[in-house]
Amino acid sequence: MIRLALGTLRQHRGAYAGTFFAALLAVALLAGGGLLLASVLTAKPPADRFAAATLVVSGDRAVTLEKVTTKEKKDKVKVKRKVKSERLTGAGSLPADLAGRLGDLPGVATAVADVAFPVQAGTSDGRPLRGADNAPVIGHGWASAPLTPYVLRTGEAPGPGQVVVDADLANRSGATVGGRLVVTTKTGVRSMTVSGIAAPVGRDGLPAQGALFVADAEVASVSGLPGPTAVAVLATPGTDPVALRAAVEKAAGKAPVLTGADRVRADLPGALPDYIGPISMFGFVIGITAFSAVFVLTGTVTLGVRQRLRELALLRASGATPGQLRRLLGVESVLLAGFAALPGAPLGVLFAHLVAARFRDLGAVPAQFVVRTNVIVLIAAAVAGMLVTFVGARIAGRRAVRIAPTQALAETANAPTGGLVVRAVLAVVTAAGAVALLIFVPLDGPLGMGMSFVSSALLLCTVAALGPLLIRVLTTPVSRLVGLGGATGWLAGLVTRAEPRRVAAVAVPLVLMFAINATMLLNSALIDDLTAQEQVDRTASATAQVTAQGGLPLGTVEKLAALDGVTGAAATLPTRAIVEQGGKPEDFATQGLLVAGDESALDLDLRAGTLPGTGAFAASEYITDQYGWRLGDDVPIWLADGQQVHLRLAGVYARARGFGDLALPADLVAAHDPRGLVSTVGLRYHGDVPDQIAASWPELRLTPTLGAAPARDAQNQQGAWELMVVISLGFTAIAVVNTFAIATAARRREFAGLRLVGATTGQLHRLVGREALITVSAGLALGILVTAIVVGAFSTAQDGTPRVFVDAGTYAAMLGGVAALGLVAGVVPARVLLGRRSLPALGDGR
Repeated sequence: MIRLALGTLRQHRGAYAGTFFAALLAVALLAGGGLLLASVLTAKPPADRFAAATLVVSGDRAVTLEKVTTKEKKDKVKVKRKVKSERLTGAGSLPADLAGRLGDLPGVATAVADVAFPVQAGTSDGRPLRGADNAPVIGHGWASAPLTPYVLRTGEAPGPGQVVVDADLANRSGATVGGRLVVTTKTGVRSMTVSGIAAPVGRDGLPAQGALFVADAEVASVSGLPGPTAVAVLATPGTDPVALRAAVEKAAGKAPVLTGADRVRADLPGALPDYIGPISMFGFVIGITAFSAVFVLTGTVTLGVRQRLRELALLRASGATPGQLRRLLGVESVLLAGFAALPGAPLGVLFAHLVAARFRDLGAVPAQFVVRTNVIVLIAAAVAGMLVTFVGARIAGRRAVRIAPTQALAETANAPTGGLVVRAVLAVVTAAGAVALLIFVPLDGPLGMGMSFVSSALLLCTVAALGPLLIRVLTTPVSRLVGLGGATGWLAGLVTRAEPRRVAAVAVPLVLMFAINATMLLNSALIDDLTAQEQVDRTASATAQVTAQGGLPLGTVEKLAALDGVTGAAATLPTRAIVEQGGKPEDFATQGLLVAGDESALDLDLRAGTLPGTGAFAASEYITDQYGWRLGDDVPIWLADGQQVHLRLAGVYARARGFGDLALPADLVAAHDPRGLVSTVGLRYHGDVPDQIAASWPELRLTPTLGAAPARDAQNQQGAWELMVVISLGFTAIAVVNTFAIATAARRREFAGLRLVGATTGQLHRLVGREALITVSAGLALGILVTAIVVGAFSTAQDGTPRVFVDAGTYAAMLGGVAALGLVAGVVPARVLLGRRSLPALGDGR
């Protein structure tokens, strides 16, 4: 059977070229997407700041909740426990006396308290201090320098009003011993002297973070933290590590004790690259590529098998059984996909590196992210490609190998029918799934974009299942309209109506190309537009916005609000907070909010209640609906450092896009967020307020409120979406061209027959052009329908307004681009085929 399959592949290499190419691209995309996801899931922190420590006691780094359920069954009680965790964006503090207690334990040489806190620093002439790849700067007490270890290269240890910076920061900023730095933390702005330059042994600095050390006596006043964020233990030589850990765990209570590679988890979360966002992003990439690859590859294989009905009929006539033909098709498909996987896997590695590089440029993934070649992922992609090809071939050949030889020979002219029940059931199931998602899943929440893609995919499966029927319905009016143009158009209409399965096989990739990509582009553009508009509406009441590089301490904001002439002020302090539902913690974008004055400088479009105040918070309509909160409810909330507080729900607001779903008192957020800096202050004023600000705070920027620019995170997300669309567009465009080429190559016998009865080359060109026009029109009609359903539902969920076009320019570009590609892909292969010197009346299809 293998020899026969190899012989068939050699004999029909031209006919199989399209399927081979589709399988190659499918394996490459699956391999590339799999490598990206696997690399981000297994990404390790680039450096361990506690490398010199034996073990480290860490403050809270996650909120962990346990849900216990009991179920009685007869005489037994079954207890089920589920533990869910959510990572904190800050670091919980440990008791101030913990280092002293641990230092007294047997086997401990020394215990060093580390207070880690984010720092905004710059030279006196305004140059910011940033690490390699724009890494953050983290402040510490000088006593923790030996934990890496950092050693002085020049200068001396810091004293009051002094700092030591790492060599990498000094090289980048030009800072020298004796120079001045402006250091900003949540406790204020300080001008400090560089007393020394230090570096880890053997290098200038740590990747992904810069280090700035202050005097130990000033750590509390500079950081604003009540205690250390970690305590590192250095053991005396010969100490039993197991006994030491047990003693430390007993003394540390519930605080985690980390050893080996886990020590890095004790570092400040802001000092470590964040891969939470990239995980979901690359998961979406693999979802898009996997669906497109499977969808396109299955259609291509099905088209290829259907073109061999005459050959299969002859094999049946010569004595082959249906089982033998099924095995032949299966072996052929596996061999073909296996051959395609050989170049496809290396191409997938290249694809993954190119995509990762572009995401790094966009800032959507950490600069330290690297793609790691994983043999298991490459093998899995190859196996998946072979499996999809195999299943597609078996499904496509199911009817062909069961019918009698004479019927099969007859059905080479008349496409086989049947399987309508299975297709109808599949269509009903997928359509029902899409409708359920669009109706019952809250598309205005974080799952909205993902669910819109899933809904599009399900509707595309519905279109594929009902393809011949839908194409027959659509091609009838279109073909009759085209037929008004003369005999060629009339003949093109007859051909397309007579071959709905072939037309459907070519049109469905067009539906995929338009619907998937238009949906993602339009929904993303809608979110971007709504976010920008809400940001404008929120800040419209302010006269101007005050910002500073890196942020402002809350104390500075209070002084700004107290200036003569200021009638209203609203300061926002970004953070993350965690709430719980059903035993599952979930974090949300949050703002600390400080409002002062008689006039409003921020309009959140309150729907009920008031803005947050002491002991109270406000929440968006989305989160209040999701969690079932009502005004006056007492809600437990975990802040950035893991501290749990109970706040009363005082207000519900509507303008949450680009702001956050929770608004908490600014002083509460500043006290528990390690960064704790205000991002923007909206002011309403009259008189010489700008002159007062320029005189007292020359480093601040005062800009009129004309609509704030989108946040960098929003820009990164938009760029990431656009890149994913480019990936999807590229693959689906190639699939469209490939499918048209396969379908055209299979019509050599038909074109030869038309030439024999007197048709000219020009007439055949016009015939093919009219057919392509009918096919593209039908495909775009279905694509427009799918897009309208999903985009309309998504738009309605956002603000109650149903939209279809959203962005007319994007819609027109997609429509025109897909139509042009379809027409070119339908005409060019035929011109190449008809341009040959002769077309045989009887051919073998090679």
